[in-house]
Amino acid sequence: MRKIIHIDMDCYFAAVEMRDFPELAGKPIAVGGRSDRRGVISTCNYEAREYGVRSAMASAYALRLCPNLILVPGRMAVYKSVSQQIQQIFRRYTDLIEPLSLDEAYLDVTDSQYCQGSATLIAKAIRADIFAETGLTASAGIASVKFLAKIASDLNKPNGQYVILPEMVPEFVKSLSLNKIPGVGKVTAQKLADLGLHTCEDVQNFSPSLLMTQFGKFGALLIERSQGIDSRSISPHRIRKSVGVETTLAKDIFTFEQCQSVMGSLLPELIKRVKRSANNRQIHKQVVKLKFNDFKQTTIEHRSDEISLNLFYTLLKQALVRRNERGIRLVGISVGLAGSEPSSKTQIEQLNLDF
Repeated sequence: MRKIIHIDMDCYFAAVEMRDFPELAGKPIAVGGRSDRRGVISTCNYEAREYGVRSAMASAYALRLCPNLILVPGRMAVYKSVSQQIQQIFRRYTDLIEPLSLDEAYLDVTDSQYCQGSATLIAKAIRADIFAETGLTASAGIASVKFLAKIASDLNKPNGQYVILPEMVPEFVKSLSLNKIPGVGKVTAQKLADLGLHTCEDVQNFSPSLLMTQFGKFGALLIERSQGIDSRSISPHRIRKSVGVETTLAKDIFTFEQCQSVMGSLLPELIKRVKRSANNRQIHKQVVKLKFNDFKQTTIEHRSDEISLNLFYTLLKQALVRRNERGIRLVGISVGLAGSEPSSKTQIEQLNLDF
């Protein structure tokens, strides 16, 4: 039986700002772009959340919800530096660490001898160290599998922790809402609801073959998660699956030619990022993303083993069919990376820009 801890920093970017600028404490603040430049909220503190402000929300809309919201520009270099401090604290207790982002990570402490081998006490010690050395609070979830540890870390936020003991799992998952399971977004949740499936217990009592017919491989995963099963181990070296670049536009655009121009400006940065971070791995697909002025978005992808500007334009035309006269506020392009091993050719050799 494994002992997994999921550590999640509390409103991380905003917390760093309140730490460094104490005059912000107790006021609703959000880290994000300016409203007059169509910025988006990256993180907000709990005071702002009481007004309904959320991550990924347009800054202008957030200010309508909370007129006294203080918008703070992000300081990514600072956030990365503090994250490295936190990672060093993790390493005192285990080498099996899987970072998910700057502010959260999985830790496998199954064989850790610290705190008498108690995952609960290790989580408390880690949170105490983080607070003592960075002035920031963290929440933790402890369970025998990854997805339950992640769910548990959200149950006593902020600055708390929750333990799901192995013997608690069968009863815990019964009443667990399916939208808590990673991978179940709004669309999938609605499809499940249409079948009368709302909780893990509903899935347990549902026909496995019908679920597989409706959802394919994800149906099998859903069956496992609904029984509290998650065989994934901690992956200290996570493999990047994609590289992309996108931009939020100052004003809506509407035509193919306008989007084409934006894509042309994004392409050099995409190439630079692929060269820097793809680690010589083969490209296997290209993706175009558009976000419309109602904040709904669409993506179109196609298999490809090279970066082709012409293919991006073809995908763009397909995506624009879904526009329905809406303005476009964001354009993004990306590539998917195949496999875990570098290809025999360097990624640079595979770049064919098709100008």
